[in-house]
Amino acid sequence: MIPLMIKKPHPRAIEAATKYFLTQAMASSLFLFSFTINTWTTGEWTLTSPSEIPSTLLTMAIAIKLGVAPFHMWLPEVLQGLPIKTGLILSTWQKLAPISILIQMSLSINTHLLLLLGITSMFIGGWSGINQTQTRKILAFSSIAHLGWMVSILNFNPQLTTLNFIIYISMTSTLFITLLLLNTKNITELATIWSKSPALSALTLLSLLSLSGLPPLTGFMPKWLIAQEMIKNNLPLISFIILISSLLSLVFYLRLSYVMSLTLAPNLSFFSISWTSSPPNPMAPMITISLLLLPITPSIWSMI
Repeated sequence: MIPLMIKKPHPRAIEAATKYFLTQAMASSLFLFSFTINTWTTGEWTLTSPSEIPSTLLTMAIAIKLGVAPFHMWLPEVLQGLPIKTGLILSTWQKLAPISILIQMSLSINTHLLLLLGITSMFIGGWSGINQTQTRKILAFSSIAHLGWMVSILNFNPQLTTLNFIIYISMTSTLFITLLLLNTKNITELATIWSKSPALSALTLLSLLSLSGLPPLTGFMPKWLIAQEMIKNNLPLISFIILISSLLSLVFYLRLSYVMSLTLAPNLSFFSISWTSSPPNPMAPMITISLLLLPITPSIWSMI
């Protein structure tokens, strides 16, 4: 990952790579330390059933690697210093291994610890993203908030965490790729993208609303299922809290949507090619997954 970060020797990219290296090195050291303690106490080289203290340390190490609050400080700064392509890899592919380890350990992790990390991530991710103007930082805080949803339900239904992660990857990848195609890096440039490509701008708007969890779009599915699962496990108060926390994230998603759809900057477009002559983009499958999976939720839920 670090060679991709420093592919272009820009000072901000080098700074981001340094922060990423130090954070991941610390998390890996804590992971190995906790794994060694678990092997010493249990005599087993497995992660499926660690003892209490190693399990807590392992959870903290993976939370640092993922960027779960309150260990999230590195993620927005690193993502802001990276190109959009590298940021896409960091926000999706790099989370696959830590999430897989968490799912394997799900039955042995303290439930209260996971709920605390999850609720903290939801509130910090939503609250911190409200005043941001850079799209990459907004997506970083969006990632933190979504990780909170995945972590909070992990102990009750690991399959639901997997489904949430897959949907998150599809929605985030769609948004990253559209921002890359539209060449936008901040809210000011978002006001000009309608003149670049009206169709792609409209789909980007819908992708944002889906990421916020508004029905009848795909992003509503995992939040609905997670809240339902919490109520089934006699946690209606927790379900209410996480639903309230989603309103914070909804604020900055609606802010981006407002800038894209209801404002038009009085300046020229940054895009030199007319949208009518540009080649078609093969994004129809990704956009379909990001927007239109809610009607088949019962079929998806019956398979997991």
